[in-house]
Amino acid sequence: MENYKKLYQRWQNHERIELTDDEIKEKFGSYLEFGTAGLRGKMTAGTNAMNVYTVRHATQGFADYIFNNGGRERGVAIAYDSRRNSKLFATKAAAVMTANGIKVFLFDDICPTPMLSFAVREFGCIAGINITASHNPKEYNGYKAYWEDGAQLSLEQVDAVSEYIRNTDIFDGVKTNINDSLVTMIDSSFDEKYLAQVKAQSVTQIESDLKVVYTPLHGTGGRVIPKLLNNIIVVPEQMIPDGEFPTAAFPNPEYIDVYAPGIRLAESINGEIIIANDPDADRMGAMIRNHDGGFMLLTGNQTGALLLDYIITALDKLPPEPYAIKTIVTSEIITKICELNGVKLHNVLTGFKFIAEVIKKESGNFLLGFEESYGYMRGTYVRDKDGIVAAMLFCEMAAYYKSRGMTMANALDALYEKYGRYIEETENLYYEDIDGVTKMKAIMDRLRLNPPKSLGGEDVVVIRDYLSGEVMDLRTGLVTSTELASSNVLYYQTAENNVVVIRPSGTEPKIKIYYLLHEPAEVERFKAEMEKAISC
Repeated sequence: MENYKKLYQRWQNHERIELTDDEIKEKFGSYLEFGTAGLRGKMTAGTNAMNVYTVRHATQGFADYIFNNGGRERGVAIAYDSRRNSKLFATKAAAVMTANGIKVFLFDDICPTPMLSFAVREFGCIAGINITASHNPKEYNGYKAYWEDGAQLSLEQVDAVSEYIRNTDIFDGVKTNINDSLVTMIDSSFDEKYLAQVKAQSVTQIESDLKVVYTPLHGTGGRVIPKLLNNIIVVPEQMIPDGEFPTAAFPNPEYIDVYAPGIRLAESINGEIIIANDPDADRMGAMIRNHDGGFMLLTGNQTGALLLDYIITALDKLPPEPYAIKTIVTSEIITKICELNGVKLHNVLTGFKFIAEVIKKESGNFLLGFEESYGYMRGTYVRDKDGIVAAMLFCEMAAYYKSRGMTMANALDALYEKYGRYIEETENLYYEDIDGVTKMKAIMDRLRLNPPKSLGGEDVVVIRDYLSGEVMDLRTGLVTSTELASSNVLYYQTAENNVVVIRPSGTEPKIKIYYLLHEPAEVERFKAEMEKAISC
């Protein structure tokens, strides 16, 4: 790589910035990595950040890949969310694509991520780009890259595009000139095509007086949810698209703080459930009334389990060869649900592109795919998580149970009574300093060298190393294959069939630890032993 001080000096020819030596090293010591979810970083100057230069740079590499795969005529769909600079970055990406002779289908307003995935398929595009940082704070933005099936790029494609980017000079190697003749604008009439596909995933249609409070958290869901759901009461201050996220500093439906305005509204109107999308509407969170009348936030695992059981229960008859998909860090209650209902279950690595790969190959009937981090998908019209269809399904599920005299709290109790009670918790260890990547690598290396012998007071009996692709049964010494793509993930199963999974995040400077337990296991005991294993 070019010396970072020289790179900083070259940057000055395009944009004057004054930085200290430490800041120069931090901002120019590396390039923002084009990973499994494209780009994501803080919006600031430098090669290790989101700005017009890094967006153009990545787009040139992507354009070269598209061109060399014969996709110039098929074109690229480009969308953006409500964040600061999202529209700017989208237009810069469009300029690079058209300068390379590649057609562009450009949304004329903010757009949910699942609608972009649908557009790629609907227009027969070779690829797609969505400018969004999903649920990250306002300082961040990102660049999600999609291929012709509407799914995010495969690992092999990411490597290939990354190679094109590395071989392109960030300034002199980028073509940028908007060619209007190669641009087709996508207006709001496209919403109805997408929503028709969403509505087709409905399981039951029950007239109900259910009171639903909805918030898009200042994002793209506000564009389409009111067209889809007639009985919702929106949170007015959060309906305004605003990249500053004034009422939700961390606009993630996993965090209870973002629901405060919704709770106030629901209490004033006697609302029964609260639905939230993140800013690009690929995730959905839900709050329900507990038995005491207050609001409780469901986990992603609880919501996914409820939805899958609802789909299976409410369908008059399961279709032939039904199947569901979950990630390896998602609750084991799904395994139980599928076993007891004759549904084939696929376990995949974290990331909806792996769910999409199963759909591409599987010949059966797809019921639901989801991961614990509030991502759900039903139907095959998109190949990424879809917070819009999830919101619709959750509302109709609540109406279904209400018609049977049950609250959602009753439905959750019934779920656990039927399948057993499961406990899930995710722990995030942040490493945001300049040596963060090195520290995370050291932790994963230590665990591979000295794996924990016990967790939660229970012997570890199986270790799955998804990086090496090996499954080690410590009781028999047998080594088999994970049969999944290589990924930096370690999976520990105890003698009591409790599971702990650890992996570095692909989009944020943190290590994630997933505790997938069932009663009477105690999370704190597992955490204590995992902390000891990490620090050894």
